[in-house]
Amino acid sequence: MTVTQFTNLIVAVALIEMMITIGLGVTVGELADVARDWRLTAKAAWGNYVCVPAATLALLLCRTPPMTAAGFLILAVCPGAPFGPPITAIAKGNVATAVGLMVLLAGSSAILAPLLLGLLLPFVAGDQQLTVNPLDMVRTLLVTQLLPLCLGLAIRSARPQLAERLLKPANAAGKVLVLLACGLIVGTQSEIFLGIRPASVVAMLALLAASLGTGWILGGPGLANRKALTLTTALRNVGVGLVIATGSFARTSAVTAVVTYAVFEIIGSLLLAMWWGRQSPRT
Repeated sequence: MTVTQFTNLIVAVALIEMMITIGLGVTVGELADVARDWRLTAKAAWGNYVCVPAATLALLLCRTPPMTAAGFLILAVCPGAPFGPPITAIAKGNVATAVGLMVLLAGSSAILAPLLLGLLLPFVAGDQQLTVNPLDMVRTLLVTQLLPLCLGLAIRSARPQLAERLLKPANAAGKVLVLLACGLIVGTQSEIFLGIRPASVVAMLALLAASLGTGWILGGPGLANRKALTLTTALRNVGVGLVIATGSFARTSAVTAVVTYAVFEIIGSLLLAMWWGRQSPRT
């Protein structure tokens, strides 16, 4: 097994484990409560599947290298990050809303992300062949994302006490797997990371600001829900993004872009959440 194949395997295992963990931590009733708020759900879908990809595409049309642009687009179409609820808790936002939106977005992205990516990639391809097979990608994400999520939900519904016992070690295992996957990618693509240009850093900061702004504008009048939607929109699903990037564009700057922007989005969102938490201790 080559290093690339091993990295792809670890990325897939990390995503499967993360999706099971997400399912273990939420009840069907909590999901139903969020889904019944159709205005909030519609705003989340609009922000995550239309506004953020559109803003990303607009930024990337400014002479971004095609492979790097592909990496940014991959994350732009992959919402539902598992970091959303804990960072929302730090911000003293509505954690229940963040959990519900995370699961709904993570589940739906298994189908919508490949379709959106196939639609948007030609706009940034330039003279390179940036193609994906949406149907193959949907099948991959159904196996690595949607089915594990449903398994976790089923365990939570049928054996809630077992789910509670599994949740803490599952969270720990997920963090280890994600760190291992990122470490392998950084180790095998160190030259590409060192070649990141200042213009790319500016683009990442602009994209993070656009994502945060989208969530804030769509969040509605309630501050707790607004915080939840802002952070949920800003935090893209790194696990799904890595599965797509390593599967379709292995050992390219697309993978580098996914990992690098993941660091930016997590640090930026965490700093904002900490500031919110200090400003609104009773929210």
